Amino acid sequence: MRLLVGKGVRKLGAYFDLLVHASVRDDVIGAARQRSFIAAQLLAGLLALCVLPVYLALTSKPTALDAVAFFWFLSPIGIAVFLSHTGKIGAAHLISAANFTGLITFSAWLTGGLASFLVPWMVVVPLEAALSNDRRVVAWAAGLASLGLIMLAAGGALGLVPPEPLLPVSANLLGLFGAMAAVIYAAGLAIAIQAVHRRSEDALRVGEEHYRLLAENASDMITRHDERGRVLFASHASQQVLGEPPAELIGDGLFERVHIADRPAYLTALSQCSASGGPITVEFRLRQQAPSGERYSWVEMRCRPLRTPRGGAVAGVLAGTRDISERKAQEDELLRARDEAESASRAKTQFLASMSHELRTPLNAVIGFSEILDRELFGTLGEQRYRDYARMIHESGEHLLHVVNDILDMSKIEAGKFKLLKEPFDVSSLVSSCADVMRHEAEAKQLTLIAEVPSGLPELVADKRACKQMLLNVISNAIKFTDAGGVVRISAREADGMIELIVADNGIGISEHDLPKLGHPFVQADNAYNRSHDGAGLGLSVVQGLARLHEGRLEMASKLSQGTTATIVLPVKLPQGERDKRPPQDPAVTAA
Repeated sequence: MRLLVGKGVRKLGAYFDLLVHASVRDDVIGAARQRSFIAAQLLAGLLALCVLPVYLALTSKPTALDAVAFFWFLSPIGIAVFLSHTGKIGAAHLISAANFTGLITFSAWLTGGLASFLVPWMVVVPLEAALSNDRRVVAWAAGLASLGLIMLAAGGALGLVPPEPLLPVSANLLGLFGAMAAVIYAAGLAIAIQAVHRRSEDALRVGEEHYRLLAENASDMITRHDERGRVLFASHASQQVLGEPPAELIGDGLFERVHIADRPAYLTALSQCSASGGPITVEFRLRQQAPSGERYSWVEMRCRPLRTPRGGAVAGVLAGTRDISERKAQEDELLRARDEAESASRAKTQFLASMSHELRTPLNAVIGFSEILDRELFGTLGEQRYRDYARMIHESGEHLLHVVNDILDMSKIEAGKFKLLKEPFDVSSLVSSCADVMRHEAEAKQLTLIAEVPSGLPELVADKRACKQMLLNVISNAIKFTDAGGVVRISAREADGMIELIVADNGIGISEHDLPKLGHPFVQADNAYNRSHDGAGLGLSVVQGLARLHEGRLEMASKLSQGTTATIVLPVKLPQGERDKRPPQDPAVTAA
């Protein structure tokens, strides 16, 4: 029997759980309040239905007044449905308080006014409203109950209260029904209050258990601070982070363990978090108690403001502190490695610049003397091979001087010491002069060199010598990697405020995996036949660097065995203050 009763109670409880509004199903306390209210209202309505047959049996004939009273007793069912559909427990309690006050007032008026046995029920109105956990609802309910009593007193004073009960039952029977109803309703209210308290205690117990598990097993030290930064609470992780029990950190214990140089940052973070109401992160050093002795370690503290439940005002700061000594060591190692790499790069650049200057002087002498021998300015050499050797020495010296000049330019660009001399000049004259310079070399390889520049191009404001160097390097590359019978085409155009200098050839082309390498110093792509060509791989890197100094770029497009197109994109006017910027090292390269 007990098993059946328990099963029935559980099923009834499950049914009431389904009636709770979806907005509070995840809130243990809120769901308990709604469940208790709905259960009380439904049970009150069902009680009215159960009492009705008994009442009808004791009365000879129901009257219109009986019908009104009956439907009024059923109204709690409607209030329960309202709460179940809206979730507004405060409004539901107010409706219930108004309904209950009106019912008691009306019933007391019928049964003797202030002398009615129903008047003490007015006490239940604010007590039931207390389940809403809203002081305003309780105040309104108390006001409604007081209004009902005032109306009964006024009615009695004005003689509006019937001298005899209007209900067709005896006073003893009315007293019996009233007493039974009061006991049942009071018992239901007590059960509802007890259920809410039990749910609150269970939720508190579960929350405390969860907190205990987190506090005892979290690796981060959790501390709570007041508005002055003093520690009010510290978690057990303090033993792991500092080697100290939590009790040692209460008050100013944590502050005293902060490195003296980092205390301003520590206090500023707590103050800013409390003042701004936003999260703050700060890094500082803490004194740790280790087996080998005391030492300072880097920690990171993340602060968040603690707000009051209702007002939303900041009531303190909650901080999580973790040891970041390993991360700091890694950062220091990375910084050291970066400094060493930058130092090595600067040393390399300075070395190349110095060597370039040292090499240019003897190279100029070698080129000059070999040219004198080749031209036989002071008499014939006699043997033809001597003249061939002199010519070869002259060509090799010029090639080596060109490489040295490229190295010197590249080192200046990397060091940010390449100065641009801006001046407006005509683009067509630049293209024509470069074509004339390279035409002899193209004809020597049996290539056709075509220069096409449309009229009406705006003047380009840039360093003319640098632009000529860029265009000559690109044309030289095109001639170098184009076989006899090929065509090298030079053109220029304006697009979106930029001048594009385009050099296209139908030479051997560049494979897709070699294309991204172009523009890196000392890197030269191989052709389809894996044949290397003369050059140190500096030409395109110099072009790339000079273009970036002009706030432009070098774009490369190529297909193997079909040719290559190099495009130098420069702004029509060089932006002010951008002359000495160091260019990025990676070229802008796109596959065709």
